[in-house]
Amino acid sequence: MNWTTYISLFEDIVSKENTTPPYDNEDYHNYTSLNQSRQNRWLKRGEITPELTTEIENISESQEWILITEPWCGDAAHIAPFIFMASQLNDKIDFKINLRDAENSIIQDYLTNGKSMSIPILVVRDKDGTDLFSWGPRPKDAQAILARHKNETDKSQEEKKIEFQGWYNKNKGADAQKELIEKFQSLG
Repeated sequence: MNWTTYISLFEDIVSKENTTPPYDNEDYHNYTSLNQSRQNRWLKRGEITPELTTEIENISESQEWILITEPWCGDAAHIAPFIFMASQLNDKIDFKINLRDAENSIIQDYLTNGKSMSIPILVVRDKDGTDLFSWGPRPKDAQAILARHKNETDKSQEEKKIEFQGWYNKNKGADAQKELIEKFQSLG
């Protein structure tokens, strides 16, 4: 699916026109509504760094970018807008969304640590469909916060959520962009 269809999916879920599982569950409906708000904020206020802009503008051959995600995913709400905006900087990039939970999902080929279906995952392929790299599901520093939270018994789940969301709000997409730059530069 393309970005416009993905945005429409949010609208359908939030308006309760789409009640297919898991969106028939009120929690997932609420996650999606909150994520729509976060995503819209980044689409309005987020900025692609000059360094990532340069890397993207220097792409000289066609690429396919596939973002594996879902509307309920909190990490994706903070990452997907930046990946989408970056993809729009070069008309040689064909940007697509692949839903993790759909029948045609490619997530099994991009498991985190070989076992987890964590998202979002960005897959970048060359013009022949060969993977150049994949990235995700979140920046290294965000991953470190989650790992630390697993061992913290003195904090409530709500305190952990607030800290994690606060990190994304303060970071403003900088770490995700920096890590994407590193991926592109490693291609030589």
